[in-house]
Amino acid sequence: MTEAADTTPVAIRLDVWLWAARFFRTRSLAKQAVETGKVEVDGQRPKVSRSVRIGDALRIVRGDDVFEVSVRGLSDSRGPAAVAQALYEESAASREARELARKQRMAARTGYQPPEHKPDKRARRLIRALGDIDAL
Repeated sequence: MTEAADTTPVAIRLDVWLWAARFFRTRSLAKQAVETGKVEVDGQRPKVSRSVRIGDALRIVRGDDVFEVSVRGLSDSRGPAAVAQALYEESAASREARELARKQRMAARTGYQPPEHKPDKRARRLIRALGDIDAL
C-alpha cells in the first residue's frame, strides 16, 4: 500500500470556500451572492466556479457589512468557527470600517423609543386630547 500524499487542495471553488469560511450559511446563498456581485476577487467580479487560491484578496458584502479579507487557507468542508476564522485574515481597515458603520447604525436607532406597554385608559385620553403619540 502506498500512503496518500498531502491532501490539501491547491485551489477550491469560490462558493465552497465562502461556505466553509462561514460567510454564508449555505452554498446556494454563497452562489447567489457571487452571482449578484456581492463578492469580488482581486477587484474583479468572478464567476461562482472561479478557483480561490491562498493569497487572493476578497471583498465580501453581507448585509450592511463589508469584509475585505485575504485567503490564508483552503477547505472544502464546513467546520467549527475557530477553524473557519483561520481560513482568512481580515484587514485592520476593514475591521475599523465595519465597527464605525455598526456604531452609526446604533446611533441612528436611538431616536424614537416605542412604549414598553400598551397605554392605559388615562394615557389613551391624553394621547387623543393632545394628538401626540409620544406624550405619555
